[in-house]
Amino acid sequence: MQLPVVYQKAKEQVSKIWTTLQPLLTVHVGLASSATALISLEQCGKNKGYHERDACGFQPEAGCCMLDGPEEIESTVDMKTLWKSLSVEGIDLTYSRDAGRYICDYTYYASLYYGNGRAAFIHVPPLSTAITADFLGKALQTIILAMLKQLGEERK
Repeated sequence: MQLPVVYQKAKEQVSKIWTTLQPLLTVHVGLASSATALISLEQCGKNKGYHERDACGFQPEAGCCMLDGPEEIESTVDMKTLWKSLSVEGIDLTYSRDAGRYICDYTYYASLYYGNGRAAFIHVPPLSTAITADFLGKALQTIILAMLKQLGEERK
Protein backbone atom coordinates (compact mmCIF):
# COMPACT_ATOMS: atom_id res chain seq x y z
CA MET A 1 0.00 0.00 0.00
CA GLN A 2 1.38 3.40 -0.91
CA LEU A 3 0.95 5.99 1.81
CA PRO A 4 0.49 9.68 1.04
CA VAL A 5 3.10 12.29 2.04
CA VAL A 6 0.51 13.73 4.41
CA TYR A 7 0.89 13.22 8.15
CA GLN A 8 -2.74 12.66 9.13
CA LYS A 9 -3.66 10.49 6.14
CA ALA A 10 -0.55 8.33 6.62
CA LYS A 11 -1.41 7.86 10.31
CA GLU A 12 -5.01 6.94 9.44
CA GLN A 13 -3.83 4.34 6.91
CA VAL A 14 -1.38 2.84 9.40
CA SER A 15 -4.14 2.63 12.02
CA LYS A 16 -6.37 0.82 9.50
CA ILE A 17 -3.58 -1.66 8.71
CA TRP A 18 -3.31 -2.61 12.37
CA THR A 19 -7.04 -2.69 13.15
CA THR A 20 -8.25 -4.48 10.02
CA LEU A 21 -5.37 -6.73 8.99
CA GLN A 22 -3.83 -7.35 12.44
CA PRO A 23 -0.47 -8.38 10.96
CA LEU A 24 2.36 -10.15 12.76
CA LEU A 25 4.68 -7.46 11.40
CA THR A 26 4.27 -4.38 9.23
CA VAL A 27 7.27 -3.40 7.13
CA HIS A 28 7.38 0.15 5.79
CA VAL A 29 9.73 1.19 3.01
CA GLY A 30 10.64 4.81 2.41
CA LEU A 31 12.78 6.62 -0.10
CA ALA A 32 16.06 8.14 1.07
CA SER A 33 16.60 10.38 -1.94
CA SER A 34 20.16 11.30 -0.97
CA ALA A 35 21.34 7.67 -0.70
CA THR A 36 23.09 6.11 -3.68
CA ALA A 37 23.60 2.45 -2.79
CA LEU A 38 22.55 2.24 0.82
CA ILE A 39 19.68 0.52 2.58
CA SER A 40 19.10 1.74 6.10
CA LEU A 41 17.49 -0.47 8.75
CA GLU A 42 15.70 1.85 11.19
CA GLN A 43 15.51 0.68 14.82
CA CYS A 44 13.11 3.17 16.39
CA GLY A 45 10.56 5.86 15.76
CA LYS A 46 10.47 9.26 17.46
CA ASN A 47 7.31 10.96 18.71
CA LYS A 48 8.31 14.62 18.54
CA GLY A 49 10.08 17.07 16.27
CA TYR A 50 7.74 17.08 13.25
CA HIS A 51 7.94 20.75 12.28
CA GLU A 52 8.25 20.42 8.50
CA ARG A 53 5.01 20.83 6.57
CA ASP A 54 3.68 17.90 4.54
CA ALA A 55 2.47 17.88 0.91
CA CYS A 56 -0.78 19.60 1.98
CA GLY A 57 0.99 22.23 4.08
CA PHE A 58 -0.03 20.58 7.35
CA GLN A 59 2.15 20.39 10.44
CA PRO A 60 1.23 18.07 13.37
CA GLU A 61 -0.02 19.66 16.59
CA ALA A 62 2.98 20.49 18.80
CA GLY A 63 5.18 18.72 16.22
CA CYS A 64 4.03 15.46 17.78
CA CYS A 65 2.77 12.14 16.36
CA MET A 66 0.85 10.84 19.40
CA LEU A 67 0.13 13.36 22.15
CA ASP A 68 -0.05 10.55 24.75
CA GLY A 69 2.81 8.47 23.31
CA PRO A 70 6.29 7.82 24.67
CA GLU A 71 9.24 9.82 23.31
CA GLU A 72 10.58 6.85 21.35
CA ILE A 73 9.41 3.33 20.47
CA GLU A 74 11.81 0.54 19.56
CA SER A 75 10.98 -2.12 17.01
CA THR A 76 10.76 -5.67 18.30
CA VAL A 77 12.95 -6.54 15.31
CA ASP A 78 16.60 -6.27 16.32
CA MET A 79 17.85 -4.22 13.37
CA LYS A 80 21.43 -4.13 14.65
CA THR A 81 21.60 -7.94 14.59
CA LEU A 82 20.11 -8.00 11.08
CA TRP A 83 22.57 -5.37 9.92
CA LYS A 84 25.51 -7.34 11.29
CA SER A 85 24.34 -10.72 9.99
CA LEU A 86 22.90 -9.87 6.57
CA SER A 87 24.83 -9.47 3.39
CA VAL A 88 23.15 -8.20 0.24
CA GLU A 89 25.53 -8.27 -2.68
CA GLY A 90 25.94 -4.93 -4.43
CA ILE A 91 24.41 -2.79 -1.72
CA ASP A 92 25.53 -1.51 1.64
CA LEU A 93 23.29 -2.00 4.64
CA THR A 94 23.42 0.38 7.55
CA TYR A 95 21.83 0.54 10.98
CA SER A 96 20.07 3.71 12.08
CA ARG A 97 18.29 5.05 15.13
CA ASP A 98 16.97 8.17 13.39
CA ALA A 99 14.57 7.92 10.45
CA GLY A 100 14.38 11.73 10.18
CA ARG A 101 11.55 13.95 11.33
CA TYR A 102 9.24 13.77 8.37
CA ILE A 103 6.59 11.39 7.03
CA CYS A 104 8.85 8.29 7.18
CA ASP A 105 9.63 8.60 10.89
CA TYR A 106 6.09 9.79 11.66
CA THR A 107 4.61 6.76 9.89
CA TYR A 108 7.09 4.42 11.57
CA TYR A 109 6.34 5.80 15.03
CA ALA A 110 2.58 5.49 14.44
CA SER A 111 2.99 1.90 13.28
CA LEU A 112 5.19 1.02 16.26
CA TYR A 113 2.57 2.65 18.51
CA TYR A 114 -0.46 0.85 17.03
CA GLY A 115 1.43 -2.44 16.57
CA ASN A 116 3.09 -2.57 19.99
CA GLY A 117 6.56 -2.45 18.44
CA ARG A 118 5.85 -5.04 15.71
CA ALA A 119 6.83 -2.77 12.84
CA ALA A 120 9.95 -2.23 10.79
CA PHE A 121 11.15 0.59 8.57
CA ILE A 122 13.64 0.34 5.73
CA HIS A 123 15.01 3.37 3.89
CA VAL A 124 16.01 2.60 0.31
CA PRO A 125 17.91 4.56 -2.35
CA PRO A 126 16.21 5.82 -5.51
CA LEU A 127 16.15 3.51 -8.51
CA SER A 128 19.07 3.93 -10.91
CA THR A 129 21.03 1.94 -13.45
CA ALA A 130 22.90 0.31 -10.55
CA ILE A 131 19.83 -0.12 -8.29
CA THR A 132 17.04 -1.55 -10.42
CA ALA A 133 13.54 -2.35 -9.20
CA ASP A 134 14.24 -6.07 -9.59
CA PHE A 135 17.49 -5.80 -7.61
CA LEU A 136 15.89 -3.72 -4.86
CA GLY A 137 12.93 -6.10 -4.67
CA LYS A 138 15.25 -9.06 -4.14
CA ALA A 139 17.24 -7.17 -1.50
CA LEU A 140 14.03 -6.26 0.36
CA GLN A 141 12.84 -9.86 0.16
CA THR A 142 16.10 -11.05 1.74
CA ILE A 143 15.81 -8.49 4.53
CA ILE A 144 12.12 -9.12 5.26
CA LEU A 145 12.59 -12.90 5.33
CA ALA A 146 15.39 -12.42 7.87
CA MET A 147 13.07 -10.21 9.96
CA LEU A 148 10.34 -12.86 9.93
CA LYS A 149 12.86 -15.57 10.81
CA GLN A 150 14.07 -13.47 13.76
CA LEU A 151 10.49 -12.95 14.97
CA GLY A 152 9.75 -16.66 14.56
CA GLU A 153 12.74 -17.58 16.70
CA GLU A 154 11.60 -15.16 19.41
CA ARG A 155 8.15 -16.79 19.53
CA LYS A 156 9.55 -20.28 20.25
